[in-house]
Amino acid sequence: MVDLSCVRANSTIEEIDASVALAEKYGVICLFALPAHTPYLIEKSSHLTKTFVGGPVAFPAGAVTTKIKALEAKEMVDMGCKEIDMVNNIAWLKAGKYDKYADDVKAVIDACGVPVKVILESAHLNDFEIQKASELCAQAGVDYVKTGTGWSDGGTTIKIISLIKDAVGGACKIKAAGGIKDLQTLMEIYDAGATRFGIGVRSAESIFSELENK
Repeated sequence: MVDLSCVRANSTIEEIDASVALAEKYGVICLFALPAHTPYLIEKSSHLTKTFVGGPVAFPAGAVTTKIKALEAKEMVDMGCKEIDMVNNIAWLKAGKYDKYADDVKAVIDACGVPVKVILESAHLNDFEIQKASELCAQAGVDYVKTGTGWSDGGTTIKIISLIKDAVGGACKIKAAGGIKDLQTLMEIYDAGATRFGIGVRSAESIFSELENK
């Protein structure tokens, strides 16, 4: 259920190497690096049998044009990525431009042909916006609604997971990312309804150590 990520601006090649080592040891499902480093990650992890590589799209702001989002998603898949995590267009959502928002999501789904997770960056949204975005994403056909990139202030909370779950029902799944730094937090968010977790390498090392101690 864990996606290991090296997608911050200051993520290093050494952290990418560390993520591959953790994936080999613990069998996580997916690895992420920023687009320029994704070919390296794919090559570095090619020997792993339980883990694949995902592609980030429109990180971290989500405000590139829809055409660029679709092209970036296709490029990620052509590299060898098996899933796409795309940042939503927050300004269109807040402005009530719901058709443009939904078309943005749908364009990426149509372009890539692999499971798509849409990142709400929920720290910037109120309760209504979280639920409206989740509803629009589910209607567009996403596989997951994801809480955040991990770049913004504020982490995933039980309340955010509950808002998303109420909005999507069983139409799609939920991925939690941002602020998951210990095992207790992860398990509480899992109990609330998330089934995938985006965790940075540094936090993952600590969480896996906790698991081993238990």
